[in-house]
Amino acid sequence: MELMPGYKHSDIGVIPKDWEVCTLAELCLKITDGTHDTPTPVRSGVPFLTAIHIKENFIDYENCLHLTAEDHRLIFARCNPERGDVLMVNIGAGVATTALVDVDFEFSLKNVALLKPNALLASGEYLNQCLIKRKPSITQVLSSGGAQPFLSLSQIGQIRAAVPSIFEQQNISEALSDADALLATLDQMIAKKRDLKQAAMQQLLTGKTRLPGFNGEWEEKALGEIATISKGVQLHSSETDPDGHIPHYNGGMQPSSFTARYNTPANTIAISEGGNSCGFVQFITEPFWCGGHCYSVVPKSVDNGFLFHALKGQQSAIMGLRVGSGLPNVQKTALGLFKLKFPKDSIEQTAIADVLSDMDTELSDLERRREKTRALKQAMMHELLTGKTRLV
Repeated sequence: MELMPGYKHSDIGVIPKDWEVCTLAELCLKITDGTHDTPTPVRSGVPFLTAIHIKENFIDYENCLHLTAEDHRLIFARCNPERGDVLMVNIGAGVATTALVDVDFEFSLKNVALLKPNALLASGEYLNQCLIKRKPSITQVLSSGGAQPFLSLSQIGQIRAAVPSIFEQQNISEALSDADALLATLDQMIAKKRDLKQAAMQQLLTGKTRLPGFNGEWEEKALGEIATISKGVQLHSSETDPDGHIPHYNGGMQPSSFTARYNTPANTIAISEGGNSCGFVQFITEPFWCGGHCYSVVPKSVDNGFLFHALKGQQSAIMGLRVGSGLPNVQKTALGLFKLKFPKDSIEQTAIADVLSDMDTELSDLERRREKTRALKQAMMHELLTGKTRLV
């Protein structure tokens, strides 16, 4: 393919002619890692981060362990993270995940590599964005670390990155940081909405808080008294169709496959019968095939929407009904005996369901916006970090 004017081939793809390709060893003052020992954590003290506390572009300081000042000093002498450094998980399931250090307090590390950028980089922010983009290709060079994926410090040092001028690095980092800030804001809004929804469910589905105009009595009955619980029919593998438009639910949270016909109408409550997610409650708004490891729940004397929210609000308790160790399952008998509270007035049931459904819609809208923003960020990274689009 003919190159556009001003571009050249490199070992990491086509880049502008005025960009360079450098290894991380050339871009960093130091590449090291935290302790290889297992110090004794304490209730409070200096934060102690392990691989599970490093997420993509996020460091979880709140839920980490802590060390005594003495244990911390032994680790910090080897690995002294500072604002602007980049952390990279180098062992375990999250290997090659990176995040920028954006705090000024000291902390210790284990199973995490530390990258200190040098003067060739405008900031650690640019390096972090490069590594986020290159994560899929980085994981392809993994060496075997026993049972866990592992990146050695020497392997990390040989990772290559495209490097424009300091000025262009700053512009790229600013643009991508703005996208990250929007994503973080959306994450906060979604978390707040979820908390509000949870609080509303706890109040409205127990009668502790009543909607205006309602003051009638509530009652409690077993699910089998107020709804028909039906176990689905196993779908033969020959009846699945990759091009089919009918989802087949057979346990789990997502369709197990697709088919060309259905045995359950739209707007039906489904509860997973078997597997790790047995007891999971969902409201399926399209016709579907209810498989042998799935229950359909059809109300007899309560509002369909209210029943869904009541069951969803008790999902943890329903999951607690599971029996068996190899392939856990929720028995139909136990599900039928599960007790639920509800207002006698069907109009109040519908009103409560409408309030909670509106909150679900708001959450779904925010989640869709977040996914679109995340896709936009990915597109921006591809354009800016390859020089395909220039910010000069």
